[in-house]
Amino acid sequence: MRTFLMGKVGFVEKKVWEPNCWINVVSPTQDDLRYLIDEMGVPEAFIDDVEDVDERSRLEVEDGWTLMILRIPFKSVDTSIPFITVPLGIIVKEDMFVTVCYYETEMIPDFINYVIRKNLEIANNWDLVFRLFLSASVWYLKYLKQINAQMHMAEVELERSIRNEELQRLLKIEKSLVFFITSLRGNDNLLIKMKTLKVQRQFFDEDLVEDVEIELRQAQDSARIYSDILSGTMDAYASVISNNLNIVMKRMTSISIILMLPTLIASLYGMNVPNSLEENPYGFLIVIVISILFSVFGFIVFKWRHWF
Repeated sequence: MRTFLMGKVGFVEKKVWEPNCWINVVSPTQDDLRYLIDEMGVPEAFIDDVEDVDERSRLEVEDGWTLMILRIPFKSVDTSIPFITVPLGIIVKEDMFVTVCYYETEMIPDFINYVIRKNLEIANNWDLVFRLFLSASVWYLKYLKQINAQMHMAEVELERSIRNEELQRLLKIEKSLVFFITSLRGNDNLLIKMKTLKVQRQFFDEDLVEDVEIELRQAQDSARIYSDILSGTMDAYASVISNNLNIVMKRMTSISIILMLPTLIASLYGMNVPNSLEENPYGFLIVIVISILFSVFGFIVFKWRHWF
């Protein structure tokens, strides 16, 4: 689906493309792709690169085209990983501005609504690029807050009872944080390359660029902090599980030894050899008492050793 958005202050949707109009393409159909490639002249190889979910952030300049891939956060429908990042293709050339994303994210509709609601002034194409960059960083922070909330819920459940389901949830969150940290690092490199475009620097809003840097650094720091906390939590629970296993094994061993003592005594006095109790009318009772005494002695010793 493609939309045409025009406006220096806010956005107004157009039916057809006009110069200096933003062409926003989300989940493109074959008709959308043919329109971009055949009518707008967008490089086909770049469109193919945007389709690759693993494509890294980068910037290219060729034949008057400025081609960028920005990694943006995405709330995944895949239950194995709650949050991932996907590529957003940004194409700039003179009076043309195109974005292509093969996923329906929350970021782009929210950005459009925010610009319309606040009547933000979009000075030029590069102003729009940096505002998209800023919006992506803000959405990273939003999703990181949700990740933190999920971590807290999993930790509360683990404090009640250590179950595989909660540990698996923490592992999924850890995967999301790895995606975020890697993508934010790539976006940081992209921002550095954008700032080195000497030909375009005259169009940069320095205050806006500074805001992008601040939000991007904050997102990177938050992702690293949550990742470190999660790693420490996983290590702590691994130690707890190992310690609990050792306690269970000690108890099982103690019980086995205590049960073995009366079995040993009964086996000795049950042999077909003279043992001085074969003619004693109280022989059975004596064996029982001796077995109980040995079991009690063994229990006291293990209790003293803190094996129970």
